[in-house]
Amino acid sequence: MTDALKLRRASDVRVVGLISLAHGSSHFFHLILPPMFPWLKAEFGFNYAELGLLMTIFFVVSCIVQAASGFLVDRIGARPVLFFGVGLLALAALTYSQSNGYAMLVIGAVIAGCGNGIFHPVDYTLINHKISQPNLPYAYSIHGVTGYLGWAAAPAFMVAMTTLFDWRIAFLSAALLETIILLILWMSRGRLIDDVKGRQAESIATHAAANPGSGPASTFAFLSLPAVWLCWIFFFFSMSATTGMQSFAPSALLKIYELPVSSGNYFLTLMSLGGAGGMLLGGYLAKRFAQPERIVTVCFAMSILMCLSLASAWVPFDLLVIPFIVIGAGLGIAAPSRDLIVRAATPAGVSGRVYGIVYSGIDLGAALSPLVFGIFLDAGMPKLLFVGVALLQLMIILTGYKVSSIGAATKLAKT
Repeated sequence: MTDALKLRRASDVRVVGLISLAHGSSHFFHLILPPMFPWLKAEFGFNYAELGLLMTIFFVVSCIVQAASGFLVDRIGARPVLFFGVGLLALAALTYSQSNGYAMLVIGAVIAGCGNGIFHPVDYTLINHKISQPNLPYAYSIHGVTGYLGWAAAPAFMVAMTTLFDWRIAFLSAALLETIILLILWMSRGRLIDDVKGRQAESIATHAAANPGSGPASTFAFLSLPAVWLCWIFFFFSMSATTGMQSFAPSALLKIYELPVSSGNYFLTLMSLGGAGGMLLGGYLAKRFAQPERIVTVCFAMSILMCLSLASAWVPFDLLVIPFIVIGAGLGIAAPSRDLIVRAATPAGVSGRVYGIVYSGIDLGAALSPLVFGIFLDAGMPKLLFVGVALLQLMIILTGYKVSSIGAATKLAKT
């Protein structure tokens, strides 16, 4: 390996490390509030519907901000938007810690949703424009792994701090942790500059080449591209399936297999760990085979089989853990290939706007999926949870192939 390649790889590692640190903290903040529900219920007398509404507010706000923040990333650059988002997460935790009633918790959820909504447009704009092409699969992989680790760390951290001190100190500790991350990002801010003018020039040149003699492209012209909405649908299905499993799999297993809810939550933990391990393998496979749509198909096909086996009630009690590990690993392995499919279909120069719109599908899926699957369980039909997740994963496969074909055509047009 030449010295230039070594330097480039070292630079890529540092940039991915910074972006992934921020991404992991955003996933951490997804789950700082739910573990505190028992303590908040005891403190203020809220019911679980009121507490659950806080998470709906969080994801709805995040969905709106995510769609809008991509435009800001393309206008002023990713770095200032990143700093603002991380700062808002710290402020949200501080607000939670000082809450004296439901209104302040709602304000905290709104602030947290605004902070969370900036991460995907920022992260993927920086990754796609600052990481060398050969290292992109690995960058997507590490970026995804830190998200899973953030999910895993938050409940343990918050419960531990509450047990040692109280729930207010737990939220203050989360605010302090996010402030430290903001300081680390600020100290390394020179590595997080993206070439905004270069991206804008690339967008203008691409539009001019595709539309000779026409005027400049409208800011919202990308919204007319089928690839953008197919990617949105792709992510909506993906998060709907994942959130459905995370929300109700333990309850469904209790009704179908009479498995204690505590054991069901343990299976979800293993599913998340399987996803983190799968991400690492998925980065290698995405680079090795360069056929992302096939990797996505195989992974989700296996997940479909596992979900249908769970719905059948035929899985032996002692083997119930296997489908969850396989589903988690499949989600993780598919993720880097999924990101490559979306990148290939993204028009030049508008990555912030595109990622902002398509990743808003994640938040909307997270907000709506529990409502639908909750109806199935309330109606005494727990098997429909796993059948529904399997159908969503089938739609992911079909949509992924369509997005991949558009991406191939886009790549051909650029050559």
